Amino acid sequence: MLGYKDHPYDALLNLYERDLTVKTLEQVFSQVKTKIVPLVKAIQKKTQNSDDCIKQKFNKDDQWKFSLEILKQMQYDFDGGRQDLSTHPFTINFNAQDVRVTTRVDEHNLSEIIWSTVHEGGHALYEQGLRIDNYGLPSGESVSLGIHESQSRIWENNIGRALPWWEHMYPILQAQFPEQLQDVALIDFYKAMNKVESSLVRTSADELTYHVHVMIRYEIEKSLMEGSIEVKDLEEVWNEKYQTYLGVSPSKPTEGVLQDIHWSHGSLGYFPTYSIGSFYAAQFYATAKKQIPNLEKQLQKGDVSTFLKLMRKNIHQYGKLYSADQLCENFTGEKLNINHFVKYAKEKYAGLYGI
Repeated sequence: MLGYKDHPYDALLNLYERDLTVKTLEQVFSQVKTKIVPLVKAIQKKTQNSDDCIKQKFNKDDQWKFSLEILKQMQYDFDGGRQDLSTHPFTINFNAQDVRVTTRVDEHNLSEIIWSTVHEGGHALYEQGLRIDNYGLPSGESVSLGIHESQSRIWENNIGRALPWWEHMYPILQAQFPEQLQDVALIDFYKAMNKVESSLVRTSADELTYHVHVMIRYEIEKSLMEGSIEVKDLEEVWNEKYQTYLGVSPSKPTEGVLQDIHWSHGSLGYFPTYSIGSFYAAQFYATAKKQIPNLEKQLQKGDVSTFLKLMRKNIHQYGKLYSADQLCENFTGEKLNINHFVKYAKEKYAGLYGI
């Protein structure tokens, strides 16, 4: 009914990321397979960094206070939104002046609230940056899931899991939790927040293995559309791929093939946008560092205003005026190029794990 030129899966991809095709994704995920998977396996051979410091007991009310401080530091507009708690964090928007976020709390894992809040805050900043005078028009709407995810991931990973911003934020966090963190050095907290470890669940995966989770889903969806595998084979295929790529195997379907809701409500073609967003984010951040030469010094002081203005100028204000590819090319000088993410990942994790 929808129609396609080259591959039946293209019709479904187009529902979530306009003009995204199997041809493009084959190039993208071949890089994940040949460059990110070997990096993960190299890390697995190294002494693992400890994340004990963020898995202590942290009072939920104090975590909530810090999460509000995170949003304030990100320049989220509380006059045009609010934060609440939910089982699964999400952002909902009614217009650019009413954008609400949710987060979740685990009293024994500080990372849940911190990076859920930063991630959803990134989504919200995009929505708050759309032009209110264009409300109701395509130019007043976000352009694609991939670009939306780029705005959450650039905050969550490129800023929120990097040292510069935490040089400003960590003393604030220590003041909130002096008993747990006063003797924990920033470098140890940094290593903890960037621990790379194979796991079964996509939503709580680190920023490297996350893309292997997405790649597995992409390969399965494409195979389903080609007819090379059947629904009855899903559990077996899933378990086999997890063992091959990540060296882990689920003990039950709810830890494996049934963990996501996407397939049960028919959203085939959605998963690749999660990785596409991270790859856009790395490319946008590389461009931001060129256009703002002292960006990381600004972040060390907690000043995100210049960075946010750059996103507003080059991404947010245009809505759907340009396609995702055009928007990326206008800002960075080239279309989506995963090499920016590969370079970022190799440099960052070589330092963290001594590779």
